[in-house]
Amino acid sequence: MVVKVYGPAYASPKRVLVCLIEKQVEFETVDVDLFKGEHKEPEFLKLQPFGVLPVIQDGDYTLYESRAIIRYYAEKYRDQGTELLGKTIEERGLVEQWLEVEAYNFQPPIYKLVENILFAPILGVPSDAKAVQESDEKIAKVLDIYEERLSKAKYLAGDFFSLADLSHLAFGHYLVNQTGRGNLVRERKHVSAWWDDISNRPSWKKVLDQHKYPV
Repeated sequence: MVVKVYGPAYASPKRVLVCLIEKQVEFETVDVDLFKGEHKEPEFLKLQPFGVLPVIQDGDYTLYESRAIIRYYAEKYRDQGTELLGKTIEERGLVEQWLEVEAYNFQPPIYKLVENILFAPILGVPSDAKAVQESDEKIAKVLDIYEERLSKAKYLAGDFFSLADLSHLAFGHYLVNQTGRGNLVRERKHVSAWWDDISNRPSWKKVLDQHKYPV
């Protein structure tokens, strides 16, 4: 049964796509246009009652929340493709720790930038300059912590690429390439090297080649 992934154009579903490619899991995609409100239509809400992306269907199994999905597939196909969870319980703990850091410290301020710099003009609403400034400051502080960590390890959880790194790709791409904030990464030697490493993985390049960001 081929996995069905909804909303491949957007950042969080791309987190799922790159995981599936790393795990060598076959999938197909279903377009969902957020700007047309398709995520709020009754048929979609049957799959995802909160009306957000992504959602996957795997046979008769439905799952939403991108980090839950990538954890599920990394565990389900543990012996297939790239090992993304670590080989020991201690490594797994670090993977989980940095997944939480990404979710609560890295993504939120970048999402604010995306809202105000990229989405606001499309939606015809004013950008919040104060929110942009605060987001810049938050991201800088977060990346200072990453710089310290990455001065001691090649990847966030250690010397191996994992879900912890993979989960940063979707919104890291926005930060480096589409919001004019690439300097925040490039000014930090170890963060810059880490970003070049993970963003040049064939799996991520394949996602970008096949599924362009909407803005």
